[in-house]
Amino acid sequence: MAIEAVIFDWGGTLTPWHDVDVAALWRGACASSGLSAERLEEVAAKLHAAEDEVWRRSVSEHRSGTLEEVFALAGVEPTEALLAADFDAWTPHTFIDPAAPPLLRALRERGIRVGILSNTLRSRDWHERVFERDGVLPLIDGAVYSSEIPYTKPHREAFQAALDAVGGPDPAACVFVGDRPYEDVHGSQQLGMRGVLVPHSSVPAWDCTPDAVIAELGELLGHVDRWSA
Repeated sequence: MAIEAVIFDWGGTLTPWHDVDVAALWRGACASSGLSAERLEEVAAKLHAAEDEVWRRSVSEHRSGTLEEVFALAGVEPTEALLAADFDAWTPHTFIDPAAPPLLRALRERGIRVGILSNTLRSRDWHERVFERDGVLPLIDGAVYSSEIPYTKPHREAFQAALDAVGGPDPAACVFVGDRPYEDVHGSQQLGMRGVLVPHSSVPAWDCTPDAVIAELGELLGHVDRWSA
């Protein structure tokens, strides 16, 4: 069956993996937003703890969360200044892999739809600002962010939502590409998709067999062409 769609994870896949000190990012965002030195550490600590709790739930229960929920749990007002500082704090960690734009263009030239499915607390607008900045937003046919659905990967409904976003093709005609063996490879294969792993050492292992393992995004096209032959 020819490949009709390739759906990508975002962080660690379309963007190279970064080990991020989230507590330090919150401190930096709070400082940049104009919080006083007296309040900075307290507010940053509350936001970090709240984000940890929301992510813990997403891992253990596969229930999604939002940045708004983090602020509410922390009891912190999400001011425009703080939200802007949060975006700026993450900016060094969000630039797309240079191999991604030519890959996405090559897929679409083959008539293959391109999708995104990301476990994230941040909104569609947040991500589209990133994709527009890096010039790839027009290359994406459909995207689903866990912040806008009830579930996170590897829940079947998250993958089904991503399939629906790219037109609802047969899962057997779709490929999912991600850096996490459990959430990305195992999760997509449970729905009948091919799962491709982009490995790095910071992600927990899981006993699964990817349909392909690639060291860099540029290697994907050969596998897609082989599966479509």
